[in-house]
Amino acid sequence: MPFTGFPPVLLVEDVPMVAEVVQAILGRLGFHEIDLAADGSAALDHLAERRYGLVISDWNMTPMTGYELLRRVRSDRAMREIPFIIMTTQANADCFPAARRAGVNACLIKPFTPAALRETIVSVCSPVRARAV
Repeated sequence: MPFTGFPPVLLVEDVPMVAEVVQAILGRLGFHEIDLAADGSAALDHLAERRYGLVISDWNMTPMTGYELLRRVRSDRAMREIPFIIMTTQANADCFPAARRAGVNACLIKPFTPAALRETIVSVCSPVRARAV
């Protein structure tokens, strides 16, 4: 399933090299509109200006973490339905239960393969695409 025609994606990652790699993978998967934010605060600015079909966020950032961003998105009536994927390293994977309680759609351990990212996106976005049709 190519993702051409998919709504914009917001990638929230504070490490430029990681952001570049994830952005390249998304591009190869067919995503053409990808906005980048370096932390949760910058992501909220993007979310206030544009509608997104997916948010992919790192967990560990400053000044606003991915967890704080997730909680803000889920508490906002206009944004709460946006599919949200959180990613972190194996060393921080113990954060995933808190993310699930806060309403995350999926969790990914970095580094991940393009296939793992694609599979995760399909799993969280397919129901949204089906409702939109």
